[in-house]
Amino acid sequence: MPIESTVFSQVMVLLPLHEFRKCVNRYHGNHKVQSFTCMDQFLCMAFAELTYRESLRDIEACLRAMAPRLYHMGIRGRVARSTLADANEMRDWRIYADFAQVLIAQAKVLYAKEDFGVELNATVYALDSTTIDLCLSLFPWARFRRTKAAVKMHTLLNLRGSIPEFIVISNGKLHDVNILDVLIPQPGSYYIMDRGYVDFARLYPFQRTGAFFVTRAKRRLKFRRRYSHPVDRTTGVRSDQTIVLTGVNTAKDYPMPLRRIHYVDPETGKGLIFLTNDMLLPAIVIAQLYKARWYVELFFKWIKQHLRIKAFYGTSENAVKTQLWISVCVYLLVAILKKRMVLSYSMNTILQILSLTLFEKTQISQVFDRQNYTNEYDNTSNQLELLGL
Repeated sequence: MPIESTVFSQVMVLLPLHEFRKCVNRYHGNHKVQSFTCMDQFLCMAFAELTYRESLRDIEACLRAMAPRLYHMGIRGRVARSTLADANEMRDWRIYADFAQVLIAQAKVLYAKEDFGVELNATVYALDSTTIDLCLSLFPWARFRRTKAAVKMHTLLNLRGSIPEFIVISNGKLHDVNILDVLIPQPGSYYIMDRGYVDFARLYPFQRTGAFFVTRAKRRLKFRRRYSHPVDRTTGVRSDQTIVLTGVNTAKDYPMPLRRIHYVDPETGKGLIFLTNDMLLPAIVIAQLYKARWYVELFFKWIKQHLRIKAFYGTSENAVKTQLWISVCVYLLVAILKKRMVLSYSMNTILQILSLTLFEKTQISQVFDRQNYTNEYDNTSNQLELLGL
């Protein structure tokens, strides 16, 4: 008996539909909608992300070419470029932002014990942002400079599995440090940040809530050394000091002692100075934690290269945010698929395989079994031989 469901529909089975309906109802997404629902919109946009569609016209042409299979893919409404454009423009982007939080919670559980290269039982986050350039004439609401538009994607990445647990999409003018105002530190967790986030008034809440931060010190930091701790210079650590801030404002903003670690990278010979409020971890582990911050850079690189967040299907703020949040949902869905199917492939490889097999009617497990992939319903004995071989 042939398999009726496509690979696309087998991937979308992982979606918690009851939670999706809650998000839609919360913002009245299907109010007065007769045919093309929020689920239809999400599936069309997810298809576009997974197959690298270039435009709304491209999405329409590809899906209409496979019209007999759309019902089995879960798409019930008629796919039209104007309908999809209207949905992206009008339906509240917060529907997909809230749904992303549901997928984040699922992925976080699956990757709770994932190794990220540092022996530490606590949860470790990397905080950073990436700027997505836009055309000022098409996106005037996102003015960044005199002749340039941009939006920023501020991301708090859980290093266990590279799961983005907190995302804020802002205009390009918002300075990174302002995100600390809306971030709620979790006690016992570690937050890795570059020195663009050094604002001691904003870092002091980490101390008060029992959370830890690791960042790089700015030049001309005014401080007084209290203690110097012994170090193993063969690890690259040159000094490990307990300090107090002595600046007129910084001493008031952060009255507690800090730890200052001077580290020289053995590979590059570059000297780095770290600041942290953790007084117990070995100095080399603090250096390793900061090095793991590179995972958030890899996340930004991956999502820009493999999902559609550099070319947009709409020009309004709502359309841009809708597309960005659905991109995040697709990333999380692939991460959940990878873990539940116990796949050894990288996220990049999984996405490439899916992009070519979404319309196939075969078991998804066979799609990722390269050595034993066979279609038991093919009668190869009836095929002609090529060149007599």
